Amino acid sequence: MLERVNMQYFDLINKCLVELNYKKVNDFRELIKNDHLKIKNILNIVNAEICTSDDWNFLLRKENLEFPANTSEIKNTINGRIKTLSIDDSIYQFSDDCEKFLFDRTKDKKYSILNDMLLLPVFDTQKTINIVYYTNNFVKSSSGNDKLQMTLSDDETVIPDPFAEPLLIYGTCMKMKANLEYPKFNYWNAMYNKALANLRSKLLTSSSQIPMIKLRGEF
Repeated sequence: MLERVNMQYFDLINKCLVELNYKKVNDFRELIKNDHLKIKNILNIVNAEICTSDDWNFLLRKENLEFPANTSEIKNTINGRIKTLSIDDSIYQFSDDCEKFLFDRTKDKKYSILNDMLLLPVFDTQKTINIVYYTNNFVKSSSGNDKLQMTLSDDETVIPDPFAEPLLIYGTCMKMKANLEYPKFNYWNAMYNKALANLRSKLLTSSSQIPMIKLRGEF
Protein backbone atom coordinates (compact mmCIF):
# COMPACT_ATOMS: atom_id res chain seq x y z
CA MET A 1 0.00 0.00 0.00
CA LEU A 2 1.28 3.47 -0.89
CA GLU A 3 2.04 5.76 2.02
CA ARG A 4 -0.19 8.81 2.07
CA VAL A 5 1.72 12.08 2.07
CA ASN A 6 -0.85 14.87 2.04
CA MET A 7 -4.39 15.45 3.15
CA GLN A 8 -6.79 14.06 0.57
CA TYR A 9 -9.18 16.13 -1.56
CA PHE A 10 -12.25 15.12 0.44
CA ASP A 11 -10.57 16.05 3.73
CA LEU A 12 -9.51 19.43 2.34
CA ILE A 13 -13.08 20.15 1.25
CA ASN A 14 -14.42 19.32 4.71
CA LYS A 15 -11.74 21.50 6.33
CA CYS A 16 -12.85 24.37 4.12
CA LEU A 17 -16.48 23.78 5.03
CA VAL A 18 -15.65 23.95 8.74
CA GLU A 19 -13.54 27.10 8.28
CA LEU A 20 -16.44 28.73 6.40
CA ASN A 21 -18.91 27.68 9.12
CA TYR A 22 -20.69 25.24 6.81
CA LYS A 23 -21.79 21.73 7.69
CA LYS A 24 -19.34 18.92 7.00
CA VAL A 25 -20.40 16.00 4.81
CA ASN A 26 -19.86 12.32 5.47
CA ASP A 27 -19.45 11.16 1.90
CA PHE A 28 -17.83 12.65 -1.21
CA ARG A 29 -21.04 11.98 -3.15
CA GLU A 30 -22.90 14.46 -0.90
CA LEU A 31 -20.93 17.38 -2.35
CA ILE A 32 -23.65 18.55 -4.74
CA LYS A 33 -24.65 22.01 -3.47
CA ASN A 34 -23.47 25.15 -5.26
CA ASP A 35 -21.06 26.09 -2.48
CA HIS A 36 -19.67 22.55 -2.46
CA LEU A 37 -18.96 22.79 -6.18
CA LYS A 38 -17.39 26.23 -5.76
CA ILE A 39 -15.06 24.93 -3.05
CA LYS A 40 -14.05 21.95 -5.18
CA ASN A 41 -13.26 24.22 -8.11
CA ILE A 42 -11.45 26.89 -6.08
CA LEU A 43 -9.25 24.31 -4.36
CA ASN A 44 -7.92 23.31 -7.78
CA ILE A 45 -7.49 26.94 -8.83
CA VAL A 46 -5.50 27.78 -5.68
CA ASN A 47 -3.43 24.61 -6.06
CA ALA A 48 -2.55 25.53 -9.65
CA GLU A 49 -1.79 29.17 -8.77
CA ILE A 50 0.67 28.12 -6.08
CA CYS A 51 2.35 25.51 -8.27
CA THR A 52 2.84 28.00 -11.12
CA SER A 53 4.03 30.86 -8.89
CA ASP A 54 7.65 29.62 -8.66
CA ASP A 55 10.06 26.96 -9.90
CA TRP A 56 9.37 24.48 -7.10
CA ASN A 57 11.64 21.47 -6.70
CA PHE A 58 8.64 19.23 -5.95
CA LEU A 59 7.47 19.76 -9.55
CA LEU A 60 10.71 18.53 -11.11
CA ARG A 61 10.41 15.43 -13.28
CA LYS A 62 12.75 13.63 -15.70
CA GLU A 63 11.96 12.10 -19.07
CA ASN A 64 13.96 10.71 -22.00
CA LEU A 65 12.99 11.11 -25.66
CA GLU A 66 14.49 9.23 -28.60
CA PHE A 67 15.60 11.60 -31.36
CA PRO A 68 15.93 9.91 -34.79
CA ALA A 69 18.93 10.44 -37.00
CA ASN A 70 18.83 12.89 -39.93
CA THR A 71 15.92 14.95 -38.65
CA SER A 72 15.66 18.40 -37.12
CA GLU A 73 12.48 18.13 -35.05
CA ILE A 74 10.47 15.85 -32.80
CA LYS A 75 7.05 16.16 -31.18
CA ASN A 76 7.31 17.78 -27.76
CA THR A 77 5.53 15.35 -25.44
CA ILE A 78 6.79 17.03 -22.26
CA ASN A 79 3.83 18.15 -20.16
CA GLY A 80 5.51 21.09 -18.51
CA ARG A 81 8.30 23.65 -18.72
CA ILE A 82 11.73 22.36 -19.68
CA LYS A 83 14.47 23.20 -17.18
CA THR A 84 17.42 21.43 -18.79
CA LEU A 85 17.86 19.47 -22.00
CA SER A 86 20.98 17.41 -22.58
CA ILE A 87 22.34 15.07 -25.24
CA ASP A 88 25.48 12.96 -24.78
CA ASP A 89 26.04 14.55 -21.34
CA SER A 90 26.10 18.06 -22.85
CA ILE A 91 23.52 20.66 -21.83
CA TYR A 92 21.82 22.45 -24.72
CA GLN A 93 20.83 26.10 -24.39
CA PHE A 94 17.28 27.20 -25.22
CA SER A 95 16.77 29.68 -28.07
CA ASP A 96 13.50 31.59 -27.65
CA ASP A 97 13.62 32.85 -31.26
CA CYS A 98 12.52 29.77 -33.18
CA GLU A 99 12.67 31.55 -36.57
CA LYS A 100 16.27 32.57 -36.01
CA PHE A 101 17.06 29.04 -34.85
CA LEU A 102 15.54 27.50 -37.98
CA PHE A 103 17.77 29.55 -40.30
CA ASP A 104 20.87 29.59 -38.11
CA ARG A 105 23.67 27.45 -39.53
CA THR A 106 25.44 27.28 -36.15
CA LYS A 107 22.97 25.31 -34.00
CA ASP A 108 25.61 23.54 -31.94
CA LYS A 109 24.24 22.73 -28.48
CA LYS A 110 21.08 24.77 -28.89
CA TYR A 111 17.39 23.87 -29.13
CA SER A 112 14.13 25.70 -29.67
CA ILE A 113 10.37 25.08 -29.61
CA LEU A 114 7.80 25.78 -32.33
CA ASN A 115 4.19 25.03 -31.41
CA ASP A 116 4.32 21.40 -30.20
CA MET A 117 7.67 20.52 -31.79
CA LEU A 118 11.17 20.44 -30.31
CA LEU A 119 13.75 21.82 -32.75
CA LEU A 120 17.30 20.46 -32.57
CA PRO A 121 20.45 20.14 -34.68
CA VAL A 122 20.56 17.24 -37.16
CA PHE A 123 22.56 14.20 -36.01
CA ASP A 124 23.97 11.36 -38.09
CA THR A 125 22.87 8.79 -35.49
CA GLN A 126 19.89 8.39 -33.17
CA LYS A 127 20.25 10.28 -29.89
CA THR A 128 18.63 10.08 -26.47
CA ILE A 129 17.40 13.46 -25.24
CA ASN A 130 17.49 13.77 -21.43
CA ILE A 131 15.01 16.33 -20.15
CA VAL A 132 14.42 17.69 -16.65
CA TYR A 133 11.23 19.73 -16.46
CA TYR A 134 8.63 21.31 -14.18
CA THR A 135 5.47 19.28 -14.58
CA ASN A 136 2.07 20.81 -15.32
CA ASN A 137 0.41 18.02 -13.34
CA PHE A 138 -0.16 19.38 -9.85
CA VAL A 139 -1.95 16.39 -8.32
CA LYS A 140 -1.21 12.78 -7.37
CA SER A 141 -3.80 10.02 -7.63
CA SER A 142 -4.14 7.32 -4.97
CA SER A 143 -2.01 5.06 -7.18
CA GLY A 144 0.77 7.65 -7.31
CA ASN A 145 0.16 8.83 -10.87
CA ASP A 146 0.46 12.52 -11.81
CA LYS A 147 -2.74 14.27 -12.91
CA LEU A 148 -3.85 17.82 -13.64
CA GLN A 149 -6.59 18.38 -11.06
CA MET A 150 -8.14 16.87 -7.94
CA THR A 151 -11.32 15.12 -9.02
CA LEU A 152 -11.56 12.02 -6.81
CA SER A 153 -11.94 11.96 -3.05
CA ASP A 154 -8.49 10.46 -2.44
CA ASP A 155 -6.52 12.69 -4.84
CA GLU A 156 -3.73 14.76 -3.28
CA THR A 157 -1.87 17.93 -4.18
CA VAL A 158 1.83 17.61 -4.99
CA ILE A 159 2.51 20.53 -2.63
CA PRO A 160 4.19 18.82 0.33
CA ASP A 161 3.12 18.85 3.93
CA PRO A 162 3.06 20.78 6.19
CA PHE A 163 2.53 23.61 3.70
CA ALA A 164 -0.30 22.22 1.59
CA GLU A 165 -3.10 22.29 4.15
CA PRO A 166 -2.91 25.97 5.25
CA LEU A 167 -2.20 27.18 1.72
CA LEU A 168 -5.13 25.39 0.11
CA ILE A 169 -7.65 25.88 2.90
CA TYR A 170 -6.98 29.55 3.67
CA GLY A 171 -6.48 30.37 -0.01
CA THR A 172 -9.80 28.74 -0.90
CA CYS A 173 -11.67 30.49 1.92
CA MET A 174 -10.30 33.86 0.78
CA LYS A 175 -11.50 33.28 -2.77
CA MET A 176 -14.87 31.98 -1.60
CA LYS A 177 -15.62 35.19 0.30
CA ALA A 178 -13.36 37.64 -1.59
CA ASN A 179 -14.42 40.50 0.66
CA LEU A 180 -12.00 42.54 2.77
CA GLU A 181 -14.85 43.37 5.14
CA TYR A 182 -15.58 39.72 5.90
CA PRO A 183 -14.62 39.10 9.58
CA LYS A 184 -12.12 36.29 8.93
CA PHE A 185 -10.70 37.52 5.63
CA ASN A 186 -7.64 39.25 7.12
CA TYR A 187 -6.90 36.19 9.25
CA TRP A 188 -7.09 33.87 6.24
CA ASN A 189 -4.92 36.25 4.23
CA ALA A 190 -2.26 36.42 6.96
CA MET A 191 -2.17 32.65 7.44
CA TYR A 192 -2.00 32.04 3.68
CA ASN A 193 0.88 34.50 3.23
CA LYS A 194 2.74 33.00 6.18
CA ALA A 195 2.41 29.48 4.75
CA LEU A 196 3.53 30.69 1.29
CA ALA A 197 6.55 32.44 2.79
CA ASN A 198 7.46 29.25 4.66
CA LEU A 199 7.12 27.23 1.47
CA ARG A 200 9.38 29.63 -0.42
CA SER A 201 12.03 29.71 2.30
CA LYS A 202 12.17 25.93 2.65
CA LEU A 203 11.56 24.51 -0.82
CA LEU A 204 12.83 26.79 -3.58
CA THR A 205 15.57 25.02 -5.52
CA SER A 206 18.06 27.87 -5.19
CA SER A 207 18.65 30.74 -2.79
CA SER A 208 18.83 33.04 -5.84
CA GLN A 209 15.12 32.40 -6.42
CA ILE A 210 14.07 33.81 -3.05
CA PRO A 211 12.49 37.25 -3.52
CA MET A 212 14.58 40.10 -2.07
CA ILE A 213 13.80 43.74 -1.26
CA LYS A 214 16.59 46.08 -2.29
CA LEU A 215 16.73 49.31 -0.27
CA ARG A 216 17.63 52.58 -1.92
CA GLY A 217 21.36 53.17 -1.73
CA GLU A 218 22.27 49.48 -1.86
CA PHE A 219 24.45 48.26 -4.76
